[in-house]
Amino acid sequence: MKYVQIIVDRALEQIDHPLTYAVPEGMELRPGQLVEVPLRAGIARGFVLETAEETDLEPERIKAVRRPVSEVPPLPEEMLRLADWLADRCHCTVAEALRLMLPPEARREQVREKTVRMVRLLNPAPEIPPRAVRQRELVEKLRAGDLPAGEISAGALRALCSRGDAEIYEVSERRKPHVGRARRPEPQPTRAQRLCEEELCRALENGGGRFLLHGVTGSGKTEVYIHLVQAALQKGKSAIVLVPEIALTPQMVSWFFDRFGESAAVLHSALSAGEKFDEWRRIRSGEARVVIGARSAVFAPAENLGAIIVDEEHESSYLSDRRPRYDAREVAWRRAEQSGAVLVLGSATPSISSYMRAMPGVRPENRLTLLELPERATGRPLPEVELVDMRRELELGNRSVLSGKLLSGLRDCLESGMQAMLLINRRGHSTFVNCRKCGYVVKCPQCDVSLTYHREDEALECHYCGHRAPVPTKCPECGSRFIKFFGAGTEKVVEEVRKCFPQARVLRMDRDTTIRKDAHARILEAFGRGEADILVGTQMIAKGLDFPRVTLVGVVAADMSLNVPDYRSAERTFQLITQVAGRAGRAQAPGRVLVQTYAPENYALQLAQKQDFRAFYWKESALRREKRYPPFTVILRVVFSGESEEKTRNAAQAAQEEMDAFLTQKGHMADVVQSRAVEAPVRRIRGQYRWQLFVKVYFKADISAIAGKMEELAERAPEQVRAELEINPTNLS
Repeated sequence: MKYVQIIVDRALEQIDHPLTYAVPEGMELRPGQLVEVPLRAGIARGFVLETAEETDLEPERIKAVRRPVSEVPPLPEEMLRLADWLADRCHCTVAEALRLMLPPEARREQVREKTVRMVRLLNPAPEIPPRAVRQRELVEKLRAGDLPAGEISAGALRALCSRGDAEIYEVSERRKPHVGRARRPEPQPTRAQRLCEEELCRALENGGGRFLLHGVTGSGKTEVYIHLVQAALQKGKSAIVLVPEIALTPQMVSWFFDRFGESAAVLHSALSAGEKFDEWRRIRSGEARVVIGARSAVFAPAENLGAIIVDEEHESSYLSDRRPRYDAREVAWRRAEQSGAVLVLGSATPSISSYMRAMPGVRPENRLTLLELPERATGRPLPEVELVDMRRELELGNRSVLSGKLLSGLRDCLESGMQAMLLINRRGHSTFVNCRKCGYVVKCPQCDVSLTYHREDEALECHYCGHRAPVPTKCPECGSRFIKFFGAGTEKVVEEVRKCFPQARVLRMDRDTTIRKDAHARILEAFGRGEADILVGTQMIAKGLDFPRVTLVGVVAADMSLNVPDYRSAERTFQLITQVAGRAGRAQAPGRVLVQTYAPENYALQLAQKQDFRAFYWKESALRREKRYPPFTVILRVVFSGESEEKTRNAAQAAQEEMDAFLTQKGHMADVVQSRAVEAPVRRIRGQYRWQLFVKVYFKADISAIAGKMEELAERAPEQVRAELEINPTNLS
């Protein structure tokens, strides 16, 4: 009798350990395989961790595996080790970690292999009745080759099959994701690119390494990535390339598909269940050895990894905002260590924490080797960036969201036959609706936030829970008709542009216009073909795009990200402006960038104007050290939420008392900067009141022990209160 150790696919702490099952005679099982097993009085699914010839348990107490789950190939054993590490790192169950490594529909057998019914001719010279013209035509076609059954006359096919002259059979058909083609010639590498490529290839030959590739916008980082992937393939290895929000960067995907063809596979959330499963199987079988994808593609079942690349590594979208709250960059680091692969984190504006790892004095196990591309690959200069003081515009009587300088720049751009991009990092038409008589602001009934006006739908919408409401014609509070719309979003900018330039062709790109499948790619492909003059969008247009005819970029409201109550607001503003500025002047025509702001003296804007990342790093890291913010400290918080405000508050305050006692008793208090239970900045979301246990500790603290205690407190939250641990959360609201 053979036995297997199985982790059941249930996110319950009580069964977060291997269970022993017997393997029925004749059944072959391997580690990583998904199987169906009896559990208590029901049936469950689980992953085989290991097999054994014997067990210490009494045989009569051991239940048998029911069956392997069909069509799902086993996970590589490397992924099982990764799941153990992830469960410990992210304070989740092993089952939750393993779920990340399989398409969800495959786990539940909700997707199957796609087949097509084909017809083949069995008798090349059948006897056909004289008047059966369609049968005769069909035989002629089938003599040239098999045909899909759906393209054939049903009556003629039925007649041939009934006489045994033809037959219907099924063949597998791969569901292919939409990948636009953006062909571009293979450029000659610059000297800086060659130096980077040589160092990365040496690391590939010598068993791996970790690098931070800092290159200005347009410096040719993508070509360095492609060269490294080619070198990995030549050694018989595979590669994973991560890009932020893959649906938003289709050009990168198309470039890799153009170079690697059928060896490339794409994984992201916008794929259909069938497309995702078919791509996943191609990777697992080794047919596709280059994986391009968003955050979750870091779990692609690629074996014998030679390179893992994280493009735009500074992006917060690499952090999962739901349990398990993993950081794809950390997972990539771990997979590279396990596989002896080369890890490359690339960006024109690296995160403060990543750049710090490339500075002198960092411990070897945390160190990144810095590679730099200081100039554009074309030899062209970076675009000129100008700060436009909107306070001066107000003094001149301009109440529009577009300054005089930006309007003038757009006019020049249109007259010269070039293209422009306008960034405003908020969708909708107006930020909020306000009564000018009593001051009432229309808010979401489920969340503690104002509703945003969307003119296209003539509706108010909550961007937290999706609640929609009609636009009021009078104030719900005082009955006044003095209703006014304040603030601006993408819709308002498009409206202003069309009013000023009625002849201009304008496209809008935000979450509202990209709901449909492949909408991101289709909008960008249309803009790339020159079917529009101006592209207005949120931050999704700021990165990974290369349009040679874009000569003007306008940042409509730079203060929008600068004034967010978050210690990273300056960093994110600098990154956003530098990234979107890099979309201008990438070909022969010079680029110009106009940044509208009410705070032109702010250091983040001043240094973004100079596009001087190194100066920004030294300034920002000094401020972070002084104010004791990450990466010099670590922020941990447990967010409590519930329908009862009192129960939620009490749960958070009780947790704080227990946490403070733990920190004191275990000697951790010396490493604590701050520990308190407070109301969350957004006090209610989706009808749930929110409080948080907020703990800030120095980086040298025993993070694992402190986080472990906070996870325990979250798990022991009282009934009707939900609690979840977050470590260095991307959003502190």
